[in-house]
Amino acid sequence: MTENQQIKEFIAKNGDAVVLRPARTDDAAQIVKAVENILKIGSYIQKESARTVNEEKEFINEMKKLDNMYVTVEIENKIVGIARVIRGELEMKRHTGLFRTWLIKSAQGNGIGSQIMDYTLDWCRTHELHKLCLTVFASNDLAVKLYERYGFIQEGTQKEQVKVDGRYDDEIFMAYFFRA
Repeated sequence: MTENQQIKEFIAKNGDAVVLRPARTDDAAQIVKAVENILKIGSYIQKESARTVNEEKEFINEMKKLDNMYVTVEIENKIVGIARVIRGELEMKRHTGLFRTWLIKSAQGNGIGSQIMDYTLDWCRTHELHKLCLTVFASNDLAVKLYERYGFIQEGTQKEQVKVDGRYDDEIFMAYFFRA
């Protein structure tokens, strides 16, 4: 991907101008703040605390160094989400990637998730991945339906794998296979 191909601009369903672009170290403070806000109200993020700004900067640099995908979702110069693909570190797993994404509540339901998926799958094809993996909580119906619409298949379920707000939830393992 060239530098211009790495930046995707579009209009969300609610009329917001959205930019998907590679994360930069100067995004660290905004990413940390957004994660802290999601942790206060969200239940679908697999984190218990945000990184420090310095830890986030190191993470961004490490993602670039390892040729992984780490993009921000920006509305009005404010980071409202991220998406990342961490490629398998071992040579025998380098053809795989692990996908993670999140959006703040106010950015959800506006078609941004579909744009993130398009961007991510294009990135994976360009980087010649064969398989993209993710996990999702079974109660996160919107996300499960989005992934299935994009061709992800369920590979397995870990029953009562997480406990959120006093309730057990299953964790679904899903994968997308890139065919030549």
